This record gives sequence, C-alpha cells and structure tokens, in this order.
Amino acid sequence: MEHRPKQPTGKGPAEWFTGDVWIDPIAQGEPPSQLNIGSVHFTPGARTAWHSHQGGQTLYVTEGRGLVQSRDAKAVEIRSGDVVYTSDGEEHWHGATPDHFLTHLSITEGPPQWGAHLTDAEYQASRSR
Repeated sequence: MEHRPKQPTGKGPAEWFTGDVWIDPIAQGEPPSQLNIGSVHFTPGARTAWHSHQGGQTLYVTEGRGLVQSRDAKAVEIRSGDVVYTSDGEEHWHGATPDHFLTHLSITEGPPQWGAHLTDAEYQASRSR
C-alpha cells in the first residue's frame, strides 16, 4: 500500500482554458498505465480549448451545470451526476454555463492533443442551438 498526500490545487493553463479553471490532481497511474484522474473546477463561462484524448476521456459531473460539445455536433447541457464519454481522438470541448460553476472529474487514459481556443462566438452559438 502507498499513501500519497494531496497535491496542491493548480491554476489551469491559459493555453488550455478560457476563463478561470482550477485543477485538483487525484491519481496518476504507474507506467505503463497512462491513467490520469483530476477534479476540474470551472468558474461561470470558463471552458476548455478544443481537444481530444488518446484513449478517450470520461467526465463525471460532481457539481453545477456545464456544456460539452463534439466537433460538428450539438452542445449538450450537463449537470451533477451526468457521465460523458468521448472516444479516442474525438475532438471536443467542455466547460461551465455562463451563470453556474461546474466541477467534474476528468478520467483519461492517454495524453491530450490541444487545439484552438473555443471562440466567444462558438460558445454563444453552442447555447442557442
């Protein structure tokens, strides 16, 4: 058995996020595992850039309300208790609605590939579909 103390909360990098996002690392697999679990906290309107994950990504919403959207698909509102899975290489973004905080667990099996930031116009359009 190995006991690991809680790592400090870190600010999400501006290269990956629009708005204020905070990340609490939870677990990282020992090689060869690439498992990574973190609790991600979005302030209202904060969101990820477009990205995909090698091996896919599972989100488990623990608090608040948010949006998730795959490329060329409609945005979906997510709430506490919802689970979202994006498959290996599926380009998507996720974040908080404009008037609510959002916290989710992010469970990934491989590294992310980061793309362009979601523009304000794309974010606004995702809410009106």
